[in-house]
Amino acid sequence: MKISYNWLKQFIKLPEAPEATGELLTDLGLEVEGLDSFQSIKGGLEGIVVGHVLECKSHPNADKLQLTNVDLGNGEQVQIVCGAPNIAAGQKVPVATIGTTLFDENGEAWPIKKGKIRGEASFGMICSEKELGLGQSHEGIMVMKDDLVPGTQVAEIFEVENDQVFEIGLTPNRADAMSHWGVARDLKAGYTQQGKNLELITPSVSSFHVDNRSLKIQIQVEDSALAPRYCGVTISGLKVEESPKWLQNRLKAIGLGPKNNVVDATNYVMHELGQPLHAFDAGKIAGNEINVKTLEKGTKFTTLDDVERELHEEDLMICDAEKPLCIAGVFGGATSGVTSATTQIFLESAYFNPVSVRKTAKRHALNTDASFRFERGIDPNITEYALKRAVLLITEIAGGEVTSDIDDLYPKKIEDFQVFLTFDKVNKLIGENLQQETIKSILASLEIRVNNVTETGMGLTIPSYRVDVQREADVIEEILRVYGYNNIKFGEKLNASVANSSKFEDYRLQNLIANQLVGQGFYETMANSLTTPAYTELSEQLNASQNVKMLNPLSQDLSVLRQSMLYSGLESVSYNINRKRSDLKLFEFGKTYHDFNGSRVENKHLSIFISGNRNAERWNSTSGRTDFFLLKGIIESIFQRLGIENLKPSAVKSDVFSEGLIFSSAKSNLVSFGVIRKKVLKHFDIEQEVLYADFNWDALLEVTKARKTSFSAIPKYPAVRRDFALLLNNNVSYEEIEQIALKTEKKLLKEIDLFDVYQGNNLPEGKKSYAVSFKFQDENKTLTDKQVDKMMKKLQHRFEEELQAELR
Repeated sequence: MKISYNWLKQFIKLPEAPEATGELLTDLGLEVEGLDSFQSIKGGLEGIVVGHVLECKSHPNADKLQLTNVDLGNGEQVQIVCGAPNIAAGQKVPVATIGTTLFDENGEAWPIKKGKIRGEASFGMICSEKELGLGQSHEGIMVMKDDLVPGTQVAEIFEVENDQVFEIGLTPNRADAMSHWGVARDLKAGYTQQGKNLELITPSVSSFHVDNRSLKIQIQVEDSALAPRYCGVTISGLKVEESPKWLQNRLKAIGLGPKNNVVDATNYVMHELGQPLHAFDAGKIAGNEINVKTLEKGTKFTTLDDVERELHEEDLMICDAEKPLCIAGVFGGATSGVTSATTQIFLESAYFNPVSVRKTAKRHALNTDASFRFERGIDPNITEYALKRAVLLITEIAGGEVTSDIDDLYPKKIEDFQVFLTFDKVNKLIGENLQQETIKSILASLEIRVNNVTETGMGLTIPSYRVDVQREADVIEEILRVYGYNNIKFGEKLNASVANSSKFEDYRLQNLIANQLVGQGFYETMANSLTTPAYTELSEQLNASQNVKMLNPLSQDLSVLRQSMLYSGLESVSYNINRKRSDLKLFEFGKTYHDFNGSRVENKHLSIFISGNRNAERWNSTSGRTDFFLLKGIIESIFQRLGIENLKPSAVKSDVFSEGLIFSSAKSNLVSFGVIRKKVLKHFDIEQEVLYADFNWDALLEVTKARKTSFSAIPKYPAVRRDFALLLNNNVSYEEIEQIALKTEKKLLKEIDLFDVYQGNNLPEGKKSYAVSFKFQDENKTLTDKQVDKMMKKLQHRFEEELQAELR
């Protein structure tokens, strides 16, 4: 937000330079992000002097050029070549002397140098209005008054306004500071705390009066909840033309381009007082009626930017008896605005519901100065005052008469907020004991009224324009920012307490597993929780009726919260593959959202995606493809890190996986994983295989907390390994071998591992070969070969008996 230093001085006589004023604004919470210089005429007309053309004759080498002899004062006469058709001897003209810098329409600088034009020397330049920035005329040079003295600085004749403009990073809660008046009000409070009692000067509207009642516009507000206050008045006989220079300079300083005197006046009052206004051409208001209402969904309306928009049924509109004229608080219509032919206007000043304006502005992707203020909450009690201020300004610069009474529809007054402030809470939050008189002084400077004072605190009335101050803590924040954060003293000691937290806290376990995955070559991703409802069509496990829908979506593709981590993850996979990063290991901690018949549920998940090669290509090693068993190993390593053991997988039934497994506890599913079906990948234009795991993180935490970690000494006696090469039927699984072995030798058999599988040549049809290792260990003594051989024979017998296995 831009604030003019000169404009501020109309409200408060600032005792300090702009730089010091900016420091105080920052201390008050209105952070000054920059301080820029402004000149109403770029360059300030420096180096431009009045010249007297003593002689004018034709250029010997050019038909359209003239050689002039110009007196620049103090007896100095120079020759200047000029091509203007209206140059003549005896004229007083503006001359840019050697070394002067002029600026073109784009602000580009071009210096005036001594030169030769068609062989004749030229010492300067006789300028037009446009070249000086004094007007748009470029037909010829600018002819000045005859009584001017040669050598006079042109900057002394034409008022050049120099200003400093603050760029304030206004936070959304400070709706009260969206104007020069609001900023001046804050400065007054800040200077009062410094012991400088400055007067806040407000524009007077005491001269407002109704000239006649010849043009009455009937106002009707159908929904006072959307338009709690609406004021209007008519002005007739005005003349729409260019605004006076002082008004143009005020608007230019804060980055606004002047339009005409009526529109400029409404913009001026908006940035002066913070109250948006809108002027309608009264001649275009059908039936002399203004109706503030909503229209049917799909109604077409063309705005000032000549864009036809479809209205929403909740958009508040300003209408006449036949048609809509304006989107209330947001943007005007193309057919009802003020033009050069306008002679009478209906001037609107209103307080619109902030939520309604914000939704409408977002819905139509419109961000105007008016919506910026309305959606944050303006002061409902200056609506009429600002209207009178604008009327007086318009009649002053555009003429005309006030031709109706002010119609003020305000059925239910918006009351000021009531807060009780306790002294103990003030001292506790600020960290310093403030005197009661200091507190009262600060509150008074902020226009917060003290109703009563007790031993423990005081009852306060907060002005309605401070929409961000509704709690005791908010009042304390106001006291502190005016008192000054820099004035709070630090104590000599710092007290702190250490909170006891469980090792099973969510964030601890999340960091633990995240670090493990990063160590395994994974990258963490953070996907948008907002997604498209179309993804529910990709899986029967998702239900469109369970989508949590956004009330004001940015687009259809971001209109619901995700029900699955899969599709946002595949978007990341596709994005990387399309940028030649096809070897991927990604994980994400995130939430899914569901609406079960009005009961909304959030579930936390850990999702894992792998695709492409296991490792980067190297000259001294091969890089195999990622596969199902790599993902299974990663999942088991996570379980192992969390102390979860003895889980058995089972087949998963899902239209997402072409093959997959699921690990479950007694109460719930912990993780489902597998190879994603090609038809799902095709939707994201992914051609390579992608493997996916979806952890139910909430369930995983519960299982982890229930597990008790036990410790034992490392065995002193060695382990013994023996292997079997078993010839088995194709339908025999490794799980069966493992179960039989553990039942046969429960005490000394510590580990079983499948280290080779062979199917193919030299084996009977329907057979396969498994190479299985067995590790035996006795924690109390060293095992002998005789004991180990006995156990191996027992295992061989059981395999032969139950699985029809043969030793190879």
